[in-house]
Amino acid sequence: MYIETETTPNPATLKFLPGRQVMTAGTREFTSPEDAAASPLAEALFDLGDVTGVFFGQSFVSITAAPGTEWPALKPQVVSILLDHFVSEAPLFAGGDASGIAVPAEDEGDFGDDPADADIVAQIRDLIETRVRPAVANDGGDIIYRGFREGVVYLTMQGACSGCPSSTATLKHGIESLLKHYVPEVTEVRAA
Repeated sequence: MYIETETTPNPATLKFLPGRQVMTAGTREFTSPEDAAASPLAEALFDLGDVTGVFFGQSFVSITAAPGTEWPALKPQVVSILLDHFVSEAPLFAGGDASGIAVPAEDEGDFGDDPADADIVAQIRDLIETRVRPAVANDGGDIIYRGFREGVVYLTMQGACSGCPSSTATLKHGIESLLKHYVPEVTEVRAA
């Protein structure tokens, strides 16, 4: 088995591609060793001591290194853990499945949409799903829609995109421009 690696716009994060499916549906982000207890793989990665974030996408795992950590030293350790996991076909989550694991709902922290804006929200969600999410996934992350209120779209960046130096530019110049172009009612995009 060979695991490819790709850089991301976030210099602290590398994207690892095991050549097989990681998540069957959705994504999962771990930002602390306590969160990682839900997944033996995430827990093993945090146990390295130099990992501050683990993100499972559909076909990749993004790992964020602690400040001051050099990837040339950390990368072989990460690849070894990933190889052991995928070759042994170990379960991704404790207990073999995701039942009983507290995974934040995608709508948790939502701002609540006005029912009068249903058509606008549908357009925004469609653009995020078809245009934005695939691009963000290519960079090792994900984006979650949180709400639309008074012309402002609220989004949350995850994985490599969370804390990335260029995430503000991505939100403001990339996503905001796209949404304003196709949905004139959008006046601004903000991180939630």
